[in-house]
Amino acid sequence: EASSPIYVEGEKIKGKRVLAIEDGPTLTHGDMGYGAAVIASKHWGAAEIVDPRPYAVGTIKGVYEKFKHLNNVLPAMGYSPQQMEELKATIEATPCDIVVIGTPVDLSRFLKLSKPSVRIRYELEEKVGSLTELLEPVVKKGIEIRLKPALA
Repeated sequence: EASSPIYVEGEKIKGKRVLAIEDGPTLTHGDMGYGAAVIASKHWGAAEIVDPRPYAVGTIKGVYEKFKHLNNVLPAMGYSPQQMEELKATIEATPCDIVVIGTPVDLSRFLKLSKPSVRIRYELEEKVGSLTELLEPVVKKGIEIRLKPALA
């Protein structure tokens, strides 16, 4: 049993029109409609979570056409130069006061945005048992497991 506490400079979100960017595969293949950026935006009193769909370009527009459950979130899909440019163009076209980045990768390191942004961080907080204990029987069988640390 675990939780994922969220960390963010919340005072930057309060009262603002927010563009919430979430981890693309979590939204699409994971079938979720929101993630940490939306949760933090609501918790910290965003005035509005802006719908980016009318401003989507290229492959991002295609993601919205395929995954109809996505509404007021911008999925960060792929990291090819073309996809990054499409993501940036969609962000720049979406009317908002601040971009709230809820992806494992800090997109502000790769995209030079004209809009202010804040990054959501989240961690695994084990409540009952531990991941190490859960994996111990597998490791004893000689199966090698390599856990990659999250990208900063």
